[in-house]
Amino acid sequence: MKIKIKVFVFNPFQENTYVLSDDTNEAIIIDPGAYEPFEKKELRDWIEQYELKIKFIYNTHCHIDHVLGNDFCKEQFKAPLLIPENENQIYKAVKTYADSYGIFGYREAEVDNFINEDHIIRFGNTELKSMWIPGHAPGHLVFYNVQEKICIGGDVLFQRSIGRTDLPGGDHDTLISNIRQKLFKLDEDMKVYPGHGLLTTIGEEKKYNPFVGINA
Repeated sequence: MKIKIKVFVFNPFQENTYVLSDDTNEAIIIDPGAYEPFEKKELRDWIEQYELKIKFIYNTHCHIDHVLGNDFCKEQFKAPLLIPENENQIYKAVKTYADSYGIFGYREAEVDNFINEDHIIRFGNTELKSMWIPGHAPGHLVFYNVQEKICIGGDVLFQRSIGRTDLPGGDHDTLISNIRQKLFKLDEDMKVYPGHGLLTTIGEEKKYNPFVGINA
């Protein structure tokens, strides 16, 4: 088994949208942020080029930048949308404030199912497990595979930084505690694919992250 990961940087928030696939050509989309027509075309064209079959659409959490492409992806790929159960209120709020962020024409996609910690994502020959890491958002999940040492981390842990905690449902102490007590239990060579910015590893952030590192 070898998970293939493609990242797209979308929307005014420069959000990382991930497409994960394996040799069966089954795939999932995590945090579809495609907003502009050219972004939607880029995502669709790439998936069609590699003849991927999208099985599911997942959100790590439901802030506006991570859900802008939900409706497009559901319609385009006829795949179910799954979000963290504790994020439903956050998700429902997006339509009330999208215009104030300069995001016009947002359409809320219907949620097909709610998920929680220890949910198993299955596509092709691949499995990922969810871990609940609140603090940035109340229901925030990360998705990881121990064997291949990958973690799709959303807005929990960044290269030398952490997710902001000043949004509704955020809590700084909760985020710090969960990163140290749960996320940092993963192997040090676990690669973390964040919701914004560049790839990092658990080991790198343990050593050098000024917010949660061993010397912080």
